[in-house]
Amino acid sequence: MYDEEDGSVSEAAGRGLWVEEPARRRRLPDPVRASAVRAVLIVAVTLTEASVTFFLALTGSWLALPMVILGIAGTVVATWAVLDVWITRQMWRQRYGVVSEPSSAARGDEGR
Repeated sequence: MYDEEDGSVSEAAGRGLWVEEPARRRRLPDPVRASAVRAVLIVAVTLTEASVTFFLALTGSWLALPMVILGIAGTVVATWAVLDVWITRQMWRQRYGVVSEPSSAARGDEGR
């Protein structure tokens, strides 16, 4: 930052525009992240469809009934997509989440 009183530049300006910070949490595995993105998109489309259905019902349009049927189908698909995230995450943990290291209870009795 430029200080107008004495014409000096503070340390913050010399630091650079981008400061890299370590991540607080680890990144999701690729299959889990892909299913999560898919679920978010499906839920967003379903919520948009529900809003359009609500406004069509308010206006008394004939499109309200087909949109209600599509809304029910969209809710089922969105529920399945959210469950897919949970199932994919559990599957990933079961396949790749176990670190195979012997614990202290699994060691032999060398001390006796």
